[in-house]
Amino acid sequence: MPQRVTHEGAECPVARAVDVIGDRWSLLIVRDAFDGITRFSEFQRNLGLAKNILSARLRELVAHGILEILPGADGSAYHEYVLTQKGRDLFVILVSLRQWGEDHLFEPAERHSVLLDTQQNRPLRKLEVTDADGRVLDSSEAFVQKVAH
Repeated sequence: MPQRVTHEGAECPVARAVDVIGDRWSLLIVRDAFDGITRFSEFQRNLGLAKNILSARLRELVAHGILEILPGADGSAYHEYVLTQKGRDLFVILVSLRQWGEDHLFEPAERHSVLLDTQQNRPLRKLEVTDADGRVLDSSEAFVQKVAH
């Protein structure tokens, strides 16, 4: 089996981030953790993922500090996988993916799950990229400054 290429030393933050969370199963595990799933069996049931793959992805997410393993909240012998602050910081990424999916992957009248705020039970406002002064930007109004060699 070929060795997996790593971008851990890349100068590009996107490449490094994709190395850690770019796998679809990892993102779905994080999504489920935001939805309150904490146990291996719950992740497996919800995702329909083979035990060996789920085990490997959970191990990676823990190794990268996105999830931590805690004793079961109910006092049982089972442990739980809980988002760390680093993991909770992925919320904006998941919201962005969700909103992109809502805009591009559903027919206009097609039903789908909706993310609501807990205070008013209303859908979240569309995320926007802004400059330092709060002006909304599109992709043509930003550029990447590469590292000089």
